[in-house]
Amino acid sequence: MKIHEYQAKEILQKYGVVTPKGIACFSVDDAVSAAQQLGGGVWVVKAQIHAGGRGKGGGVKVAKSLEEVRQRASEILNMHLVTHQTGPEGQVVHRLFIEQGVHIEKEFYVGMVVDRRQQRVCLMASSEGGMEIEKVAAETPEKIHKVFIDPVAGLREQEARDIAMKIGIPAQSLPQATLLLQGLYQAFDESDASLLEINPLALTAEKQVIALDAKMNFDDSALFRHPEIIALRDLDEEDPIEIEASEHELSYIPLDGNIGCLVNGAGLAMATMDIIKLYGGNPANFLDVGGGANAEKVTEAFKLMLRNTKLQAILVNIFGGIMKCDVIAQGVVAAARDVRLAVPLVVRLEGTNVDLGKKILADSGLTITSADNMADAAQKAVNAAKV
Repeated sequence: MKIHEYQAKEILQKYGVVTPKGIACFSVDDAVSAAQQLGGGVWVVKAQIHAGGRGKGGGVKVAKSLEEVRQRASEILNMHLVTHQTGPEGQVVHRLFIEQGVHIEKEFYVGMVVDRRQQRVCLMASSEGGMEIEKVAAETPEKIHKVFIDPVAGLREQEARDIAMKIGIPAQSLPQATLLLQGLYQAFDESDASLLEINPLALTAEKQVIALDAKMNFDDSALFRHPEIIALRDLDEEDPIEIEASEHELSYIPLDGNIGCLVNGAGLAMATMDIIKLYGGNPANFLDVGGGANAEKVTEAFKLMLRNTKLQAILVNIFGGIMKCDVIAQGVVAAARDVRLAVPLVVRLEGTNVDLGKKILADSGLTITSADNMADAAQKAVNAAKV
């Protein structure tokens, strides 16, 4: 789950992380009122969307008068903001964030992710703030400094101080930077975040270390512990089909291909998409029905896939463990009849009650192509999509 910059900053402030003063707005008049309330002579008008690169796309602009705040807010609100993370269609800006301007002396980068190989949270920091960290890693990897944090001890004071020194925080600002980094880790850990990124972290002319931007993503599996974070969800930023899928406990992500995939288990779903590509096809979606699928869930899954007008074939790939093959076969048959399926359907079943499942498919009277294994299924689906 993703949240907006202003929401992330509200969370971080509770952990002692210093940020510029700002107010979230939903209209141009609100933006002007916010600037008046904040005071000062310089403000930053920021688009609030769930994507990076907003500044390069024209979604972050400086204003030096209230009239300019109104002008900038009018330009940004409701625009289709296109960045390297939105795709060419962009995202519509429904929210703004008005912040007081800050006199920046130097910019840095700080980020935290879960490193699954180390099984620890990795704190990354760089002197190259304001740049895409992927570009820094590719061109100047020596400028990225890392520490893998002990989950029991947390981010130690010396570790935080050392990494602050390595990226060039001046001596007089080290105590504040140390506390800020420790606050970031505490926020990351206690909120079950999967990503926390401050880009840029700024050193002001007054030698204060301040988070100019903030991005936080959260582990969906841990959200049941955080109703306060669930309340921050902005459905305007999510694909309506993905929202509908989540209501049926389906994991669905639309893609650009023409072969629909219905699979149980995220790992098998990824492997299914890979093998479709291997045999020259293009998957139309990622769709994991989970381990407890029934006829109703399978029917909803078919309906979601069939909304794709490019769809030319469907591949159902099920390994029956907890989910029995005869149950999924009954679901597939019921779904195909309910939606009056008109595209070729290839089904590969393996596991518990597989023979019974295949018999149900064969006796259904529907045009269903059975496959013996994943390679056979992928080839048949790719060939069917070309017809």
